[in-house]
Amino acid sequence: MSNNFLLSVLLILSFFSVGCAQKDDKTQTSNKKNKVKANNVNMSNLDTATFGNGCFWCTEAIFQNVEGVEKVESGYSGGQIDNPTYKQVCTGETGHAEVLQIYFDPKKITFDELLEIFWKTHDPTTLNRQGNDVGTQYRSVVFYHNEEQKKLAEKYKAELNASGAYSKPIVTEISPFSKFYIAENYHQDYYNQNGEQPYCYFVIKPKVEKFEKVFKNKLKKK
Repeated sequence: MSNNFLLSVLLILSFFSVGCAQKDDKTQTSNKKNKVKANNVNMSNLDTATFGNGCFWCTEAIFQNVEGVEKVESGYSGGQIDNPTYKQVCTGETGHAEVLQIYFDPKKITFDELLEIFWKTHDPTTLNRQGNDVGTQYRSVVFYHNEEQKKLAEKYKAELNASGAYSKPIVTEISPFSKFYIAENYHQDYYNQNGEQPYCYFVIKPKVEKFEKVFKNKLKKK
């Protein structure tokens, strides 16, 4: 086996071990130059869901493809300080989770359906962890906006636990929504803006492709 082949294998494995918070400053700086496209959406007829299910780079790319989801913003929620930065949240000391603020048309997709996608596209049994991303900022959480969302989330969680769908108990936090702070510009539309980056190609792309196979009937028409 050649040294070049071994080196290639090690490089690929290293890409899979990289977590969301581990990108270098050079990547952050270059991504700041990418401006998010304007999304002129009529918000008057939309409902809001707020989910935390690991690195928002991955989960944003999934929910952006869902029919009935009109807008997705990456940001922070559930913490103790106002206007936190990504660097502060990554310390795990602010109490915030990386979340998605999802604006959806209830005539096209229900909150129940969004919950199904939420629970099936991450591991809700690992406390404060998704893969190599470790810390309270990566916790599994549903921040409910009203009593109906709370009721549906608690019901869905209880049914999943009772069904034995997972070998371990679901640890997803279900908490009232308080404030949402939108993340820095370079985090928005991350996968679409940075598809050539190793983390996107080796980590996010397979997750998106798996989602598209499982939820064919819920995809936006292209």
